[in-house]
Amino acid sequence: MSAHYQIIHDTHYHYDSPVSLAQQLAHLWPRACDWQQCAKQQLQISPQPSSRLDELDVFGNPLTRLAFERPHDELRVSAHLWVEVLERKAVDFDASPAWEATRDALAFSGLPMLPEHLQACRYRFESPYVHLKKGFVQFSDSCFPPGRPLLLGARALMEKIFSEFTFDAEATQVATPLLEVLERRRGVCQDFAHLMLACLRSRGLAARYVSGYLLTQPPPGQPRLIGADASHAWVSVYCPAAGWVDFDPTNNIQPALEHITLAWGRDFTDVSPLRGIILGGGSHDPEVRVTVMPAEEGLL
Repeated sequence: MSAHYQIIHDTHYHYDSPVSLAQQLAHLWPRACDWQQCAKQQLQISPQPSSRLDELDVFGNPLTRLAFERPHDELRVSAHLWVEVLERKAVDFDASPAWEATRDALAFSGLPMLPEHLQACRYRFESPYVHLKKGFVQFSDSCFPPGRPLLLGARALMEKIFSEFTFDAEATQVATPLLEVLERRRGVCQDFAHLMLACLRSRGLAARYVSGYLLTQPPPGQPRLIGADASHAWVSVYCPAAGWVDFDPTNNIQPALEHITLAWGRDFTDVSPLRGIILGGGSHDPEVRVTVMPAEEGLL
């Protein structure tokens, strides 16, 4: 089984005053995965950059570096993608090792570590938006009783966040501290992913932040609105017996054919779709429009 999608991710900056110099980093190309492939991709940029470099970042994600060395008062970066998402391999959650055994396998003991465990360890520690706190351990205690299989515990944590938190686009900003999110029990997909990461990493487990897109369905009888979608975020947990397994705490589901993976890292800062440094510009906020559409609904 597979699903085919067309995606447009359009970012438009209007600056109050001209920008004389700018450096931008774009994570807008889908990552190559066993469960998806990108058949075609286009990146439209206005004004034309003075230089462009396509490479991989330290996490293996496609990264585009853009430099603008001429004055400009607006910037538009629009990614057009055609992606096929494949069915993922089934995982037996009951057969996963106890969460304590996974924690111990990822702990530094002075003994040689398996290469895949060593690679996973980069996702065990604090990052700019994910701090390790006792409060996150306490919040997730009921999900990880002694001896519980790791993936069953991760699923219980996903369900707990989904049931106890309210999606509220006005409740938080990008830099809202996680302890405040935990106290107020409100946020968006980015907050819920960061919270789940904090709970897992605070227990010594490895988990990474995944950015991408989710196919949403319009109300019955209503047409699909162009530009009405948004980027999405979820979590991937490292399990020695199964590799990396994804969980979406915002929707209480395991990502499948309706999730399109863009990039992964320690948290949002590693995979922001577009970020950079500018000289000038004054105050400005980006206008972001995202469209995720099944390919059979026609070309965008």
